[in-house]
Amino acid sequence: MYITKNAELINIDADFDKAVQKAKKNYLEGSVFIYPTDTIYGFGANPFNSEAVKRIDEIKHREPGKMYILLINSIEVLLKYIEIKSEKHLDFLLSIWPNPVSVVLTLNSKTSEILGTETAAFRIPNHRFCVKLTSELQMPIISTSVNRSSQPPLLDPSVIVDEFSSELDAIFYSEKKCYYEASTLIDLSDSVPILIREGKIKFDDILEKFQKS
Repeated sequence: MYITKNAELINIDADFDKAVQKAKKNYLEGSVFIYPTDTIYGFGANPFNSEAVKRIDEIKHREPGKMYILLINSIEVLLKYIEIKSEKHLDFLLSIWPNPVSVVLTLNSKTSEILGTETAAFRIPNHRFCVKLTSELQMPIISTSVNRSSQPPLLDPSVIVDEFSSELDAIFYSEKKCYYEASTLIDLSDSVPILIREGKIKFDDILEKFQKS
C-alpha cells in the first residue's frame, strides 16, 4: 500500500488559479488526489500512469482493470483518443456536453494498446475547476467516486479527509455545495446509446437528443 504522511489540503475557492496549478503538478508527477467535479468528489490521476491507476485501485479496494471515467475539456482532445463511428455520434456528443453524462466510446488502436482496453468512458464536465484543469493539461483525467469498493460515495470534505488523507498526495475541496449525484453513464461504442447507469440527466432526454442529432 502507498502511504503518505498526510495529503495536502487545498481550498479551491481561496486561490483558484493556484489550486489548478497544484492539481496540474500532482497530475504530471503521477500523484493521486481528490477533487470536486460537476457530480460528486472524485479520485484524480493520469490514466496513462499505470502506478497512479494502481494506487487508486488499491485505495478503493477495487479489482484491477475496471473502467474509470475520464474527464476532458473538448471534443478536439477527445478525438485524439477515440474512433468516432459516425458524424451523427459526433453531433450527439456536441449536443449533450458539457453535462453530467459520461459516454463509453471505442478507443483508437494507440490508446487501446496503452490502456489495455477497447473502450473508455469520457465526459466534458460542467464545472469550473475541472474545465480549467483539463484545459491546462489537454489530456484526460481520471474521475471515480471517493469511496471504498461497494461503499457509498463520500460527499463531505471533512469525512473525506478523515478517511483518505493518509493515502493521498492532495485533497482539493470547495466550500460550495456539490451536486451529490453521479453522472448518467451510457454506452455509445455501438450504433445507438445504451443506458448503464441513470444519474441526474434522464436517459429519455438523452435519447431524444440522439434522435435529433
